[in-house]
Amino acid sequence: MQYRKKARDSVYKLIYEFLFSGERNERTFAILTAADMPSEELDYMKRAYYGVTDRIDELKSVVSEYAVGFDIARIYKPDLAALVLAIYEMKYMDDIPLNVSISEAVELVKTYSTEKSHAFVNGILSSVYKSMTAGK
Repeated sequence: MQYRKKARDSVYKLIYEFLFSGERNERTFAILTAADMPSEELDYMKRAYYGVTDRIDELKSVVSEYAVGFDIARIYKPDLAALVLAIYEMKYMDDIPLNVSISEAVELVKTYSTEKSHAFVNGILSSVYKSMTAGK
């Protein structure tokens, strides 16, 4: 598994845990960042995890805006974790191409969520992508 994929997978798990507890878990973060990984990937993990948890309300509101007909509280947590991570990357991490954030989120839910989740996540992120690139 390439380093960025492993780093993103770890951040996804941290965000998933955060969605349940409402708190950052520094112990889990320390365990997941203890892996032998290049410093740029550890930097990515810190930026993404702390960025998502700092902006969780804003990111959830973006999900709500595009998840028409879905109450945010009823969206599967594995899907929500992938969505908020991808939206954070799309909005705040200019070094990651938008389409990469989308495809990686889809891959995460294919691995960790339901059979239909990838279509749901892809649809929301495609709408976010369209609104971000409109007029460019």
